Amino acid sequence: MANLILQLKDYRLTTAEILYHLPDHPSLLQTYLWQEYDRAPEFPELYRFLDFWTREIEGRLHSVRVASKKLITPEDIRMCRHEFLVN
Repeated sequence: MANLILQLKDYRLTTAEILYHLPDHPSLLQTYLWQEYDRAPEFPELYRFLDFWTREIEGRLHSVRVASKKLITPEDIRMCRHEFLVN
């Protein structure tokens, strides 16, 4: 239910592919996939995570690629006239 409420507040499923340098072998890159509901185009949750990454994780960031998809659009929400309950 919480995810539905976020989607109604214009949050979208956001996926970020984060490439970072391995701390022990800086010439090698590793991929990390991050996925969360976030608001486009500001992406406050992603920026909060990337701030945490740069403060707490040793792997230096190389690049971040972001994809975001709105799951519920205004056309998907309609008022219903009747509701029937079947036991």
